[in-house]
Parts: sequence; C-alpha cells; structure tokens
Amino acid sequence: MSTVLILEDEESIRSFIVVNLLREGFHVIEAATGSEALQYLQEHAGVAIALLDVMVPAPDGFEVCKYIRQSNERMGIIFLTAKVQEKDKILGLTLGADDYISKPFSPGELMARIHSLLRRVELKSPSASGGDLIRSGPFELDAEVREVRKNGRLLEVTPTELALLRMFMIHEGVPLSRDSLLDEVWGEDYYGDPKMVDVNIRRLRQKIEEDPSKPVYIETVWGFGYKWAEHHYG
Repeated sequence: MSTVLILEDEESIRSFIVVNLLREGFHVIEAATGSEALQYLQEHAGVAIALLDVMVPAPDGFEVCKYIRQSNERMGIIFLTAKVQEKDKILGLTLGADDYISKPFSPGELMARIHSLLRRVELKSPSASGGDLIRSGPFELDAEVREVRKNGRLLEVTPTELALLRMFMIHEGVPLSRDSLLDEVWGEDYYGDPKMVDVNIRRLRQKIEEDPSKPVYIETVWGFGYKWAEHHYG
C-alpha cells in the first residue's frame, strides 16, 4: 500500500482528495500547514507521493517542495493549486515537482496523474523494457534499485528524471518527440502541460552535463524533441 501525503489547508478539498485516495487503496497522511507536513516528513519515511498546495500557512508549498528535494529525490511531488500563472508552474517544476494540477480538477484527472507518477516512483513505466541494468558511455542505470551513476558517481535524480533518462538510454541515438516522451514517461492518459518535458530535460541536464548550456548527452532536435547522443563518450 503506497502512502500519499496531502498538504491542503482547505478542509473540504482535502476531504475530497482523501476519499478518492482511500477508494483507490492508498494510505493517506493529512497536513493543513507546511509545518505539519515538514514535521511528518522529518519523523517518518516511506511517503511515495506528496500532494502540495502552494498557498498554505507557512512554510508554503514551494518551501516544502524544496525541503523534500534536499532530502529525498525519490519521492513523487504533485502541486495542487489555484495559482495558474505560468511563472508559478515553472517555479514549482524547477524546484523539483513532477507534475502540476490546477484547481478545480476532477477525481479522474487526479487519480490518473497519481497513478502515472506512481509508475515512475516505482519505475513501472510503459517504457520499462530491456532489462534492469543499462549502460551507455559513462552512465549506468540500475532500474531495480532506481539508481543512476556517471563514472561510478551516484547522481541524485527524481522519479521523472530517472524515467526520462532510462527512456533515452534505451533509445540511444534515436530522436524522440515531446509527444512520445509524454506518452511513455507520463502515460498516454496524461493531459497536462507539454512543457513538463522541457522543464524536466532542463533539470536533468543540470545534473548530468558538464556544461548544461552546451549539452553533449541530451541533444535538442529542433522542432521535434530530444535524443540521447551516441558519439560523445570516452
């Protein structure tokens, strides 16, 4: 049974989410303030996914996201918020969130996004093929333990970044469109913002490239998508 932490200060919305999560068989932890969420996270392990509202009593959802990513790259994070401005979406994703759902949302949309992210957290993705251990140049990705190393050094990556990296390494040298990356990593039932791909690629480049402004591993295929280069390895 997977555990989901909900940070939402509006009781009616929180109760609505809890009912739907329990119906799907999740174990649910509730927090109405950022401090309650942080206290739980500091005292307990094992949360698979955090659902974070932004506008909650201090610290806000962005700060809670920062805390999670400083201590746990493997937890899935989804922002639930009425803040729909583009800069807020980009900020949340840049801080390490895996997804972003704008209020109001339907139970079906919420559950589809959670199950999609859970596949990435557990690496049970439609793209999971080709064995548990994948090597490409200086990189080694072990799907069983959900770890990736570059020249033997462990890299801290989020569930979505790991799923993207695995997709690229399996299809080395093959251009992959944004739509195909969305379908394979986020799921064919995902109807979120296509910019998810670009923001996650940007974050991933920060972690694997020597110079993210001049990427040599994840190359941009202009007007199409990205590809994992096959000729820059030592």
